[in-house]
Amino acid sequence: MLNKTLSPSLSGDEILEQFHLSRKYSTDLILNLSPEDCQAQSMEDASPAKWHLAHVTWFYEVMVLKPFEDNFTYWNPEFAVLFNSYYNGIGDKHPRSKRGLLTRPSLDEVLEWRKNIEGRVIKLINEKFSAEVLSLIQLGINHEQQHQELLLTDIHHLLSNNSLFPAYEPQGHPLSSSKQSFQWIKGVSGLVEIGHEGAGFHFDNEGPKHHALNQIHSIGNRVVSNLEWLQFIEDGGYQNFQWWLDAGWAWLQSEKISAPLYWNKDAQNQLLRFSLYGNLPLDMNAPVSNISYFEADAFARWAKQNLMEYAGARLPTEFEWEAFAKSNTEASDDLFGKVWQWTSSNYTPYPGYQPWDGIAGEYNGKFMVNQMVLRGSSAYTPVGHSRVTYRNFFPTQARWQMTGLRLAKDGI
Repeated sequence: MLNKTLSPSLSGDEILEQFHLSRKYSTDLILNLSPEDCQAQSMEDASPAKWHLAHVTWFYEVMVLKPFEDNFTYWNPEFAVLFNSYYNGIGDKHPRSKRGLLTRPSLDEVLEWRKNIEGRVIKLINEKFSAEVLSLIQLGINHEQQHQELLLTDIHHLLSNNSLFPAYEPQGHPLSSSKQSFQWIKGVSGLVEIGHEGAGFHFDNEGPKHHALNQIHSIGNRVVSNLEWLQFIEDGGYQNFQWWLDAGWAWLQSEKISAPLYWNKDAQNQLLRFSLYGNLPLDMNAPVSNISYFEADAFARWAKQNLMEYAGARLPTEFEWEAFAKSNTEASDDLFGKVWQWTSSNYTPYPGYQPWDGIAGEYNGKFMVNQMVLRGSSAYTPVGHSRVTYRNFFPTQARWQMTGLRLAKDGI
């Protein structure tokens, strides 16, 4: 079977408009940041805001302009190494853990480079109106949207390491509350259609469309709240090994984890949560966020035995989640736009999966091992980037992303 080729799902004018909007949104995200904010790297999993701005520009220069622009020349050939992320087919990469040490180029030069590449991409769209070019630019737009979300999660983590607890955005609201009472909803069982097919952009890992078998099950009408998570903590959930996978218990002990990331207390022992809007009182009705797969799985095991309304609870499979999302968009107001939701599904290829042709073939397929699937989207996901078939994925210990959980159970 031949590999898949990219094909655009929008017209040239629509792609051009999306290109303008996405490039502007990226630079809007740093309006409240200083050059020092944009330079720092808080951990290996996170990247400096400057690096994100540079990497998405690198994508257009290397993936789009280099193969298609007449008389192509690099802005700076060294950038091809500095801002490559994981594309081995392109060449060498600067070590991920040392991205924060790249004090040169300056933020001003990165922004100048961005403008140069933007102008050349627009010229290419107008002069070489081919399906291949438009497809790569559409991929570039969606790639930049992914990094817009990462830029926010990485800045969130960076600022949390400052004892001043500075707010990224002084005015605004963290995760919105929900006072919706919990109830089980009958899930879609039997053979269900999973995956993307037809019009509309999608990543290669969302297809091909195929059938999956869902056993009879129920799924929660809402995600788990901070109040419910606090009950888990107060019942000694982080101190009782019986709720934890063995690898999760070892991780817990090694990292000395005792609460979701960003939870803390003030001098009066009041529970707070640090967000992009500062260190604020913990909203008990808001979704719990910034938890690892290990924590989500442990909570499900604990809730199964300790919360009457969650009797029988477990994490849903990604196929149960997708079938639920397709049939219950009005029954749940938190499928999208609040927290990514952990599933019990390993990140593996769908039956018949084939990566894209060319360099873009490295985009997703190479990561299909030792990762767990998350579904939905978060408060940091750009508008229009999420869809029912979207498959996000992270390793079991990751929790600097806006990750939460929705529960399921066997039977009705």
